[in-house]
Amino acid sequence: MTQLVSEALYNELVAFRHLVHQNPELSGQEFETTKRLTAALKALDIKIIQTKLPTGVIAEIGDDTKGPTIALRADIDALPIEEKTNLPYASVNQGVMHACGHDFHQTSLLGAAKILKAQEASLNGRVRLIFQHAEEIHTGAAEVIEDGHLADVQAIIGFHNNPAFKAGEIGIKPNGIMAAVDQFYVKIKGVGSHAADPHLGRDTIVTLTQIIAQLQTIIARNVSPRDAVVLSVTHIEAGNTWNVLPDEGFFEGTVRSFDQAARVLVKKRFYEIVEHLAEAYQVEAEITWILGPNVTNNDPKLTEIVFQETSKFADVFVPPASNAGEDFATFQEQVPGVFAFIGTNGAENAPGWHHSDFTVDDTALPFAVEYYVSNAKRLLDELQS
Repeated sequence: MTQLVSEALYNELVAFRHLVHQNPELSGQEFETTKRLTAALKALDIKIIQTKLPTGVIAEIGDDTKGPTIALRADIDALPIEEKTNLPYASVNQGVMHACGHDFHQTSLLGAAKILKAQEASLNGRVRLIFQHAEEIHTGAAEVIEDGHLADVQAIIGFHNNPAFKAGEIGIKPNGIMAAVDQFYVKIKGVGSHAADPHLGRDTIVTLTQIIAQLQTIIARNVSPRDAVVLSVTHIEAGNTWNVLPDEGFFEGTVRSFDQAARVLVKKRFYEIVEHLAEAYQVEAEITWILGPNVTNNDPKLTEIVFQETSKFADVFVPPASNAGEDFATFQEQVPGVFAFIGTNGAENAPGWHHSDFTVDDTALPFAVEYYVSNAKRLLDELQS
């Protein structure tokens, strides 16, 4: 428990998080989540901003005539995962789970909103609350920006829970803290045949496996060992029985990187390998390349301020960067921002993000709430014009 969060507020937040965890909704479908958050904010007499967004909530506290506008962001969507935690408040929505802790994020921001509202008269500016939809599919941040909610913001703060660290530990580092994300999908069209007569076809499966094997050489033999780049093929499908060579198949996966030159190089070599091997095996290849978020890039000056402020109430350290991606990076392309890792487990071999056994420690809630509140107030003071 921190000094800022009372026992009564803590208990209230735990109950709210458990309710949210029990009722997860997928990206772009957070309708009940939006209603729940809107009702909670209205009960606190916090101003709700009307938007064109399908889901999610934008709200405001404070007065922009007294100073700058600072944004606090939390994502609210869940994942298509069947929960296996056996928690008493486990998901009741089959096949949907808060396996990335966005229930923890939105609850923390709601707790911060309650405290900031009580201190509204003393705020040196305005705090915009962004309960963002569709983070997991990397579209929510761009839609918030398109709807104009970052236009007058001077800085933005966010965080992600991290089960590798204990409650009370917060990781903050300048520059890249999470990776750029690329997604690929490759469809191979060959000529099917009986398995006994492979010479009459063009083997899709052989082509797929050869391409996948060769793609691993991109990182091993083209990218400097000093650059953190990952290429993972995560899904492959071809054929449906034992004695038929299929006429088509596909594979998909992702690339994660921190250096833009390496990101460009990997894509170039990817296309060369797929296209040349497809030609060699006399099949057709269709490549779909989807650009995800860029590197989650913390502003060095703001990071120093946030590091100092957070050190007043938590055990702050410089964490290793994560190869996971975050569409918070899209906000940082528009305004300076800081993104942190807030410890929520710390047990050895604790299940990580997107795992069916993923859990968070409720005792981390006060630290997340104070991270929002203290840094919002500090940046309002620091960014006075």
